[in-house]
Amino acid sequence: MEINNLIDRLALQVQSNQEGFDVLSKSKNLKEIAKHFSRILRGTILTTESAIYFKEYETNKWNSLFTSLKVEFDIEKLIEHSNQSISIIKIKKKEYLFSISQLHNKSKLAILIGSKFDKTPFSNFDKISFQILQQLFDNAYQTYLSIRKEKDLVFSLNHKVMQLNNLIDTGIELSKLGKSDSLFEQSLQRLATLTNASKVYFSICQNDKTNLELTFPFKFSLENISSAKIKIENNFKENGKTYSWILADKETRKGTIDFDETDKLLLDAVSRQVQAAIENAKLHQEALEKETIEKELAVAGDIQKKILPESLPKIDGYDLAGFNVPSKEVGGDYYNVIALKDGRYALIIADVAGKGVPAALLVSTLDAALNSFLDMQIPLDEMAKKINTIIYKSSPPDKFITFFVAILDPKSGELDIVNAGHNPSLILDTKNKMQKIEAGGVAFGMFDMGLPFEGQKLKLKKGERLFMYTDGVPEAMNKNEEEYSDEKMERFFQKKRPKKAQTFVKNIVADVKKHVGKTPQSDDITVLYLIRN
Repeated sequence: MEINNLIDRLALQVQSNQEGFDVLSKSKNLKEIAKHFSRILRGTILTTESAIYFKEYETNKWNSLFTSLKVEFDIEKLIEHSNQSISIIKIKKKEYLFSISQLHNKSKLAILIGSKFDKTPFSNFDKISFQILQQLFDNAYQTYLSIRKEKDLVFSLNHKVMQLNNLIDTGIELSKLGKSDSLFEQSLQRLATLTNASKVYFSICQNDKTNLELTFPFKFSLENISSAKIKIENNFKENGKTYSWILADKETRKGTIDFDETDKLLLDAVSRQVQAAIENAKLHQEALEKETIEKELAVAGDIQKKILPESLPKIDGYDLAGFNVPSKEVGGDYYNVIALKDGRYALIIADVAGKGVPAALLVSTLDAALNSFLDMQIPLDEMAKKINTIIYKSSPPDKFITFFVAILDPKSGELDIVNAGHNPSLILDTKNKMQKIEAGGVAFGMFDMGLPFEGQKLKLKKGERLFMYTDGVPEAMNKNEEEYSDEKMERFFQKKRPKKAQTFVKNIVADVKKHVGKTPQSDDITVLYLIRN
């Protein structure tokens, strides 16, 4: 009878252990496994206290993964004097259940269990259960290591594919830039991305004189990077000038490591691409390049003019105004207010990274996608995912769109909002208190990995104002390279509260132009302003 009872209890324990295994194997790290395991120990052996220690193979140090013991003890001495895999020991006259086991990868696990809830001594069933639980820990740890190894392998493969794609993109981009400082800046940024170098240095020398020095991602000296223990170098000579790169301190999730052969091949490849770009630049006449650029900008300007609205819809109970000031080099700013079939309105503002025809075409793609999806009445976060996929597939890696949309219910004033990497729009209440709207996710076209776009719901009350803008406003610079700035823009928004939205739009643009003075405009300036009357 007692044997049958024991078998029944063990059968029940096996079922419980299966559930425990599912929990343990999904843990993010070893300490989390130990934490969950301590709870399983508590529920199975009815213990009040436990301590779990772990020692890597070929190391001498035992590391504590978890402890809830109130008694102090020396784990090293305890392990040294223990001869059995499972034993009952005494510490300060109290009995503890103790075990040392070797895991499948030759690491070791030590577990110390304190007294039971009911103060009864440890039974044979407790010891058998303890032995089963040790195996459970080992199996879960094996699964954890397998999953981690699989993730590392997938990460490594994805990284190699990304490096190859980036190298191809780098060649395309560098070939476009020709012989200019931006060519060398681009090479630094791309090399840092391709190799994970934490420091990248570039120089052009002629007759023992350094004509140009560039660093990425921050400023440092040649002496600083030359003294680095982990580095790789490359150089070539062209027209009596020496072009040189130094990459230092390769970073990974595990810390700084040596550069590998792939990194050296990538550096050599980028160096050859830069050299080819410099040589190709000689073959083009300056007048022909200028003519080509002017034609491109003219086409882009025509595309942009056709997309931007000639007038905005009238919204009952609201005053609305928008304005776009294009730069000489056509950018990718976009704004619109679209009336939906259900009586709501979509207020949209966006900015494409880059200029010219590619940016204008990407704006055109965005406009077409919005007109297709908005009246489907799908949730904004789902719409954002769909548009992101379209933009990602329609654009090169260096092109992306920051995007902000607010769906307005004019009757209630409710706003359904998604911000995809755009500048935070601003709301000003009747007490002159300002709120920034930053809900959303990454810019469209940067990744297509199913990343979520978190929405936000707000309510625009009577007398409150909504201000949407592109970065051409705060980043407008004067001759001293001083930006108009977010702070100045926000102060203007709070201070100037005209009755008409059109008045505010004209005034903010005028204030930006006053700050800039005669300095050529480097980016589009676009604003959208809404007042609930």
